[in-house]
Amino acid sequence: MAHYDLEEQEQLDSLKTWWKMYGNLVTGVVVAASLGVIGWQGWNWYQGSRSAQAASVYAVLEQAVAAGDAQKVKAAAGELAEKYGSTRYAALGALLAAKQSFEAGDLKTAKAQLGWAAEQASDEARDLARLRLAAVLLDEQAYDEAIKQLDAGHAAAFDARFQELKGDVLSAQGKKAEAQAAYRAALDKSAGKSGPGRELLQQKFDSLGGAA
Repeated sequence: MAHYDLEEQEQLDSLKTWWKMYGNLVTGVVVAASLGVIGWQGWNWYQGSRSAQAASVYAVLEQAVAAGDAQKVKAAAGELAEKYGSTRYAALGALLAAKQSFEAGDLKTAKAQLGWAAEQASDEARDLARLRLAAVLLDEQAYDEAIKQLDAGHAAAFDARFQELKGDVLSAQGKKAEAQAAYRAALDKSAGKSGPGRELLQQKFDSLGGAA
């Protein structure tokens, strides 16, 4: 029994010595880890709260669009961009508001809203904003600005649409050979697909004397 008591005492003494040397460090690590968990949970709650608030503002925007209330649309879209710019609702709101502005003939506001989404949004929303902005710029004959949007990086899934619209811009500029090349690239990117969109793209290519 004494043997075990001595062994336990030695272990205890060793533990005390180790704790004196490393106790503060261990405590600090534990506290830091605890604070990290609390901070992470708090951040998730904050993000969830912001997303819910943004969703509420987006719902107001949708209602304003349905009612054709241009001023309310601008206000809601502006609030989303200013207060909730990091949420997906802000990007979707900008796209929706731009569509309403364009249909109302307010191209200046539509371009501003699409420009914001093209710069601040991510993934599909950013690429859609660039496509729509380029289309508006094409209508305004701002060809160089349109090409700039279409030459920006984008997801591979949008390659065909970017190339086709680039072909439209180049064709409008009278750059036949470059337009043909863009349409050819769009056809290649959409190989295997069918439908009215593919048929229209083929017609654009053929109209310039192309051969598939």
